[in-house]
Amino acid sequence: MRDCRTDSLETLLVGIDAGCFNVLDPLFDAGELPNLASVMDAGVADELESQIPPWTASAWPSLYTGVNPGKHGVFGFLDFDGYDWNIVNSSHVRERTLWELLDEQGLTSVVVNAPVTYPPPEIDGALIPGYVAPEHPPCHPEGLLDDVEAELGEYRVYTPSLNESASPDRKVREYLDLVQMRGDAFRYLADRFDPEFGFLQFQVTDTVFHEFPGDREKAARVYRAVDEQLGATLENCNPDTVIVASDHGMDSFDERFSLNEYLRREGYVEGVRGGVGMPTWAAVRDSQLVNGEDGDGPEQTPLARLMAGLADVGLTSQRIGSVLETLGLADLAMRLAPDEMIRAGSEQVDFENSVAYMRSRVECGVRLNVAGRDPNGVVSESEYDAVREELIDVLSRATTSEGDPVFEDVVPREEYVWGEYADDAADVFTIPNDFEVYLTTWLTDDLHQIPPGPAWDHIKEGVIMAAGDAVDESASTGNPHLFDVAPTVLASLGVPASDRMDGDPLPFVTSSGVDTYAEATDSTTGTSDEAVEERLADLGYLE
Repeated sequence: MRDCRTDSLETLLVGIDAGCFNVLDPLFDAGELPNLASVMDAGVADELESQIPPWTASAWPSLYTGVNPGKHGVFGFLDFDGYDWNIVNSSHVRERTLWELLDEQGLTSVVVNAPVTYPPPEIDGALIPGYVAPEHPPCHPEGLLDDVEAELGEYRVYTPSLNESASPDRKVREYLDLVQMRGDAFRYLADRFDPEFGFLQFQVTDTVFHEFPGDREKAARVYRAVDEQLGATLENCNPDTVIVASDHGMDSFDERFSLNEYLRREGYVEGVRGGVGMPTWAAVRDSQLVNGEDGDGPEQTPLARLMAGLADVGLTSQRIGSVLETLGLADLAMRLAPDEMIRAGSEQVDFENSVAYMRSRVECGVRLNVAGRDPNGVVSESEYDAVREELIDVLSRATTSEGDPVFEDVVPREEYVWGEYADDAADVFTIPNDFEVYLTTWLTDDLHQIPPGPAWDHIKEGVIMAAGDAVDESASTGNPHLFDVAPTVLASLGVPASDRMDGDPLPFVTSSGVDTYAEATDSTTGTSDEAVEERLADLGYLE
């Protein structure tokens, strides 16, 4: 276990993806997380309300910039340009991050595994990118990862066997290896760069619930490993203040609801057969990320072309699947059939000819196809308000298989996002009741699909804990929101918040006021790499 000899670390931010009390409390009660418990007992702790949408690629940038997605510009794993798409990267986060603001104030940072930080910025300190970076990513300073591996051994962003038919135990052991790598790398870099601020993030606390839903024993193994790394880091780096925060929570859901199928039945969505239409996570994985191709996708294999031809005459993957399910063969077929084959044989949403559609389930909303904004928009600007109000009414009437409302909130996007990039969000946000319904983009014969076993997905209630010199443990936590984390971290360091932040320092730290910082750049670059199939399957977002 790597020792850290720095005495400069003023604030350590520990990110636990999907951390929440419904997962943590049983482990606290069993005495399995002594180091996290010590932070909670010595300081303050509360639920942390996440944003809409509460998913990794958008929520972590909100946490470390302090602004809503309408200002930083990332709403999901995909960035859309009309009907074309690309994978988000750090250039799509068009707001200054904590470490960039601290750099402007003359403070040094070490950041390990923060999502959506590839390619890394040039700051005083060190940064190893996390989720959605390629394996063995470029780091800052240049050549840093080679130094880390020379000192500590292999460092990975993803588990090597995530998409192989590895045993469950092997997968969990690989999760534990990643946790160890994060802690070792952080302590090595803290020793080397002597930072005032550190951010150490753990992603597999989310992954384990997607890969093994409802398996609390496997989740406990991962959380125990994270707790051990937290303890080693607290002991060896001795930060003055530690803040633990998550981007969202995690809990079970009751059923899947095919939102685009519902919209098709209501006359808003048009379908298309033959392997074109709205991209799915599988399309992203197989074309752009694995093969390094553009958003048009790769040339189809003969098997995929066969399935596309069958779809053209009405024999879609969905209908074949219904027959296989009746025969009890659906699970076997899904394991054996290539994703490209299933995708090519599926009926998909036709972007260009639909009035409104859900582009990606993690956007948590519906996009209108607007003339003048979208390349082949069918809703005129003069009709926009009326069509959106009508759509809100239609969506508000959607019901579950039990006849209950699917959504607790169906509202214009302005209720949840605002800023320069708000127009890139869904036009209508659809918030499932307590997130007990999983929204899917697939066009299916059935609106409602009951999971055959335990199924977990994201909820809005995350967690925040804080203890140390900058924390008044007798103070209220207020009503903590994701946007409050960045200004709270800055306050713990005696640094003013940015006047662009949507959050405020929480009551248990002393505010250092507000300042104006240099503006972020507004240019974006595309993502092109070949070894990232794991990054999308990692959290179970493939549809």
